[in-house]
Amino acid sequence: MPSRPARRIAIDPQGPILIEGPVEIVLADGTLARSDRFMVAVCTCRRSRAYPWCDTSHRSRERAVAPTEDGRPR
Repeated sequence: MPSRPARRIAIDPQGPILIEGPVEIVLADGTLARSDRFMVAVCTCRRSRAYPWCDTSHRSRERAVAPTEDGRPR
């Protein structure tokens, strides 16, 4: 059996798993998700609306602070 090149996978504890593409993922219901991109971000938190692909929903959202009357940040 000829050896296939290894896929490089990077695990970010604060975010998705990055996999050199193309990638095919078999989901729990048996459907196949495919991406032909050169680098694929796979969601690990299950908050993504594009699951199994990461849409950065794992990032904490920070509210913008309105400046004071003189224009300086609070």
